Amino acid sequence: MFRTALVCLLCLLGGYQASAWLTHDFQVWTDEGARRLEVALQPIAAPAVTVDGLGLADLSTDAPPPSWQLPAVLQAQEGVTIADFFYTRCQTICLSLGSSMAQLQTQLQTLAQQDPASQASAAAARQVRLLSISFDGQHDRPAILQPYAQAQGADLAWWRWLHLPDAAQEQALLRQWGIVVIPNELGDFEHNAALLVLDKEGRLRRIFDLGEQQLALNYALHLAQTQMQAEATPTSATLTQTAANPKEAEDSL
Repeated sequence: MFRTALVCLLCLLGGYQASAWLTHDFQVWTDEGARRLEVALQPIAAPAVTVDGLGLADLSTDAPPPSWQLPAVLQAQEGVTIADFFYTRCQTICLSLGSSMAQLQTQLQTLAQQDPASQASAAAARQVRLLSISFDGQHDRPAILQPYAQAQGADLAWWRWLHLPDAAQEQALLRQWGIVVIPNELGDFEHNAALLVLDKEGRLRRIFDLGEQQLALNYALHLAQTQMQAEATPTSATLTQTAANPKEAEDSL
């Protein structure tokens, strides 16, 4: 009897340890939850995939169109990006995504025009942009994206649209960021829907549910403020150089 009890105890301990490992110490209970926690703990860089789309002409990148690389596009936006994945033929969840992005655009534009009393919020809002990426790149070319974006009320200065011309690169991006896209028998796609927040370096920092639109915006604004504060704070190297060359520093002002 003692031996049976001991075996049961060992099984329970083994099950507990396995559950703790699979759920990140019981913080998550689903694959999607695990993905979001892993992203929060270790941001994921954007892969070097070639993109094309709307609103890119005013970006300053090293490569001319159509040779834009996604990391360069994200970095050229010079701020935080809230992104989503969609396809134009979708008649279900993508419409909700588009509505959420349109609301975010309005909120950002309103915040950016606030009076000087809210200068910090306005400055942060001006550092946030929106990005919709089609995972049906062979169909959703710029000629298709243009009327779709117009129907969503997109202002391309705030909300840019991309597709990936190369199918293999498209799949690489979906894998890297954990976007699940499954073709169905009707020629459409089943896919997860979320709002992704990326930092100035183009790294995926947080993932929010579609219903967490305000949380996504609040985090993006917080991240933008943090990045602006970091840029405004002199580094130790800058302080050392200033101390060594005070006259040069004075002349540069």
